[in-house]
Amino acid sequence: MGKADADGPGLPDLPPEWGRVVVPDDASALAAEAEQVRRELRTQVVSRCRRWRPPTVPVLVLLVAVIATVAGLITVTWPRAGRGTPEPTTAGPEPTPAQFNGRALPALDLVDAEQSPVPLRGLLPAVVLLVDGCACPHRVTEAAAAAPVGVTVVTVGAQRPRAAPAGSDARALGDPAGGLRAFLHLPARPDTVTALLADRTGRIVLVVPEVGSIADYQRELTTLAG
Repeated sequence: MGKADADGPGLPDLPPEWGRVVVPDDASALAAEAEQVRRELRTQVVSRCRRWRPPTVPVLVLLVAVIATVAGLITVTWPRAGRGTPEPTTAGPEPTPAQFNGRALPALDLVDAEQSPVPLRGLLPAVVLLVDGCACPHRVTEAAAAAPVGVTVVTVGAQRPRAAPAGSDARALGDPAGGLRAFLHLPARPDTVTALLADRTGRIVLVVPEVGSIADYQRELTTLAG
């Protein structure tokens, strides 16, 4: 490190490459050097301003597009008051067998053993025994024996007709589409026969979900031919 100038007012040690440092008594003696420093600073500022260029039109268009896209995403994803998961709708209670009384029998096409369509309403008046859960030949036999003249006894299986018991004149049909069960809202159950009685106008007279004996519908059966 250099030493303080003997002619100066006692400066601290300065780097030797600075050379001899002279501090004048009058600050105006440094006016020329100060003006040179100011010129150099102005030159640096002007050169920096010249290097900056305003954005071109394509850049501005791209910037506007980006801002619009971000704003749209924020609008869509921002949680709104009152927005919530819709409450699931609950189906009403299924109709009871008694509620079918007086309703019209649907115009369903069943199939025979040859898979030919057979309109159900063309067999009225009729007692329809759904035997897709159980063949139960004794139920078919007792219905055929109790049915008055002019009333058709129809047995309805699932995919194919179940053969009618020997000695009965029941009409054996199938319901591959399951339309009759769907209409009644009554699924097939093992060892169970469902009975449906409809008059000649197509009006349902009675629905018995599980037949226990002919007594469950014998009174209504005897009036179907009237």
